[in-house]
Amino acid sequence: MDNGFSNQTILDTFIYETAQNIEQLEEIILTSEKASCFAPDAVNEIFRIMHTIKGSSAMMRYSNIASISHATEDLFYYIREERPENMDCSLLSDLILECVDFIKLELEKVKNEDILDGEPSNLIEKIRSFLISIKKERNCSVISEMKEQTLHKGQYTLSRKDTETGELKAYEAVIYFEEGCEMENIRAYTIIYNLKKISEDCFCFPEDITEDNGSVNIIQKQGFKIIFKCGKSMREMYDFLNSFAFIRDLELTEASGCQFPGQICMSEGKAPEEAFVKMSGLQASDHAVHGSESKGSHQSIISVDVQKLDKLMDLMGEMVISEAMVTQNPELEGMSLSSFYKAARQLRKITSEMQDMVMSIRMVPLSATFHKMQRIVRDMGRSLDKEVELMLIGEETEVDKNIIEHISDPLMHLVRNAVDHGIESYESRISNGKSKAGKVALEAKNAGSDVLVIVKDDGKGLNKEKILQKAKEHGLLSKPENEMTDREIFNLIFLPGFSTNDKVTEFSGRGVGMDVVVKNLEAVGGSVSIESEEGAGTVTTMKIPLTLAIIDGMNIRVGNAKYTLPTTSIQETFQPKSRNIVEAPGRNEMIMVRGECYPILRLHKMYSVKTDITDFEKGIMLMVEQDGKCMCLFADELLGQQQVVVKALPSYIKDTRNIKGLAGCTLLGDGSISLILNIGGLLNIKI
Repeated sequence: MDNGFSNQTILDTFIYETAQNIEQLEEIILTSEKASCFAPDAVNEIFRIMHTIKGSSAMMRYSNIASISHATEDLFYYIREERPENMDCSLLSDLILECVDFIKLELEKVKNEDILDGEPSNLIEKIRSFLISIKKERNCSVISEMKEQTLHKGQYTLSRKDTETGELKAYEAVIYFEEGCEMENIRAYTIIYNLKKISEDCFCFPEDITEDNGSVNIIQKQGFKIIFKCGKSMREMYDFLNSFAFIRDLELTEASGCQFPGQICMSEGKAPEEAFVKMSGLQASDHAVHGSESKGSHQSIISVDVQKLDKLMDLMGEMVISEAMVTQNPELEGMSLSSFYKAARQLRKITSEMQDMVMSIRMVPLSATFHKMQRIVRDMGRSLDKEVELMLIGEETEVDKNIIEHISDPLMHLVRNAVDHGIESYESRISNGKSKAGKVALEAKNAGSDVLVIVKDDGKGLNKEKILQKAKEHGLLSKPENEMTDREIFNLIFLPGFSTNDKVTEFSGRGVGMDVVVKNLEAVGGSVSIESEEGAGTVTTMKIPLTLAIIDGMNIRVGNAKYTLPTTSIQETFQPKSRNIVEAPGRNEMIMVRGECYPILRLHKMYSVKTDITDFEKGIMLMVEQDGKCMCLFADELLGQQQVVVKALPSYIKDTRNIKGLAGCTLLGDGSISLILNIGGLLNIKI
């Protein structure tokens, strides 16, 4: 099988756009299935999406994706034109979601540079059978014709209501693409590729659109010009050309009297008024658009490679470091530099505004991640014979794009766990006085410099006794049962190898999954907590930082080493008194603060750092908190607060030394390196 294009830029564009289209298609299908009907707008959008995927995949020579897309396109063309009644929406949804899964799988092969060996014939046969069944209900007599159309790869189906006369008409088209859509020459090639299947003597300007990069500028300024002969009507050709993605303006005229040389020949004189069709996707215009005088509105959104944003963020971080190195230069101490510090404050203000702007560019809403969960809930509900409703709250909440990539898997595990373990069967819910349909809610909301993502269900809740029993069987208890709080008991489910399911099923019972939630969240400085009431449901909360790039930190010194803590985790700092130190039998040192006892972690012991300050009264204590857990860290002294750029630890350190409680490192204003502490990791260390 031909494995497609090798041009990486074109390939990346294809992968991105197809993934976006598939995501949108899946959302439309699930919404329509829930409503038990396919509205005309939904049908039109599905038809457009499948037409776009068909054209782009055919251009890339991915014939199996093009074939399945074309079969689906034909099905929805018939549904759009004939509007059949009594159509089985559930069966149609299942069918199209199968197509979605097929395309997703093949697209993953494209990403991994594998051969696209998926065989779509069985799925195409299912689509054709469904089409035949709905046509039979309308007493349609042209089944054999539609079979042939469905199996004919790459053919665009135009309306058969207006039969061709056999007389070829000459048409002249000028197409303007939306600003910022990028790859205009490749989009133009897609149009020509499909147009040649239904026309004769097709010429275009610019001509060498796939090889000549300069053709992009010509198309942007003058539009893409085509002249061709076809037996279709003006309206049919307008609909055909208009169906392609990212078209802003389309001019279509009958090119009467035009000769067809080796290059485009634009007709002289004005075409008859009745033969002129014009479409403006953004702004209507009373006259034709010529040359660079395009009157369409400017698009305010452009797509940018995320690697460029990463580079911009890195440069922003270097600017923050450089600013700190200038303003904190020890050579400035004792000098009278009022004008310098005034300018430095202005620089700090500008740098801060630039930082906020760069951060906002990287922020993306959680909506796409949330909507992916709808398919998981739907499929699991069917497999487990449960009726489950998914509610989305606060999906417009934004976080750093890199953060989203880390929370997708944890969120999926939590949702699957809620449906599998939390939601009861129909009979059990009804006998307990609950509604037949279980409810799972996904909620996102801002909490200072963090975002809370909450998964809530109204199921049976967690059974503490069963959790404790399983934990004892696997030797997972770290202290006596009677000393454990409810939260500590519930958090046992996040330990590796823990599962309360006695049977291994498609979804659970293998002891793998919930520990992945903790690992992925700790990798981005996040955490997870759980609350539950037996018989009422469970609430699981993921706490994640807005960004990984730049944080407000408190710098401390331990011996000759420097460490940085996120200021959001620090509850208070104080100089301890020896009389408040308590040594519990068989346990580490504790300190009494306002009647409460907290464990102490000596950082010099934790990281094997030599220091002269071991007496508590000579050092400083920092009380840190996360998810209800508190601890006091003992250090030599505070160095001050500063914005720091988070850098990943060198790979040789991560690979060769298992150092706990570190989130990364940063460069301070004096040029020294400081290790950034992971408070969540420190709180989970057994002292």
